[in-house]
Amino acid sequence: MHAADIMTTSVISVTEDTSVRDIAGILLQQRISGVPVVDSDERVLGIVSEGDLMRRIENDSEERHSWWIENLFAEQHDAEHYLKTHGRKAAEVMTRNPVTVTEDQPLHEIAALLEKHHIKRVPVTRDGKLVGLVSRANLLHGLTLRGSSDVAERHADDRSIRDSLMHELSDEVGLVTGRINVTVNQGTVQLWGIVYSHAEQEAAELAARNTAGVKTVENYLGLVPPWLAEA
Repeated sequence: MHAADIMTTSVISVTEDTSVRDIAGILLQQRISGVPVVDSDERVLGIVSEGDLMRRIENDSEERHSWWIENLFAEQHDAEHYLKTHGRKAAEVMTRNPVTVTEDQPLHEIAALLEKHHIKRVPVTRDGKLVGLVSRANLLHGLTLRGSSDVAERHADDRSIRDSLMHELSDEVGLVTGRINVTVNQGTVQLWGIVYSHAEQEAAELAARNTAGVKTVENYLGLVPPWLAEA
């Protein structure tokens, strides 16, 4: 399996000028832990994660150290550190030059990259432009498919089934596909992610069953608790 088989295609992104406050709101509202930063041509410039925003909180709440501690760790208070902890826009707080992968990147290589660089997600690009995102959760979804090592035996139309269903979920059912992932193996569809109602659960499963080429559907969509959905 490759990145294109498991990636989230409806990626929420921001620009360099997006404010830190707005980014925090996006992460909370969409219940995601990071967003790619792109330019006007959808080329990936960086990533802003919860960790990047936490540095600001830690800086705002830290106590003033004595002068000798400040001098001892002066190298940590350079211009880059200042931008990270005081920046007001994505361009100032983002992690630049992030690791990216292509659509045909094998899953085991992506897993190795996440482990090597201690990151939770990686943008997927085509000709340098953002087309998707693979997270640790996406990788786990891929691993649940039986026969993941028998790539050559997988039906050639599995990817087209996935593409059709993702479009159906977004354009017809009206679901935010950034919160939903779909995996397909030899016509077996697995639905992952979170929805806000039983109706959305059932509609997503119906859309899958109505998609040409689908043999069976396994629905693992979870419901957001009402009190959290209203937050």
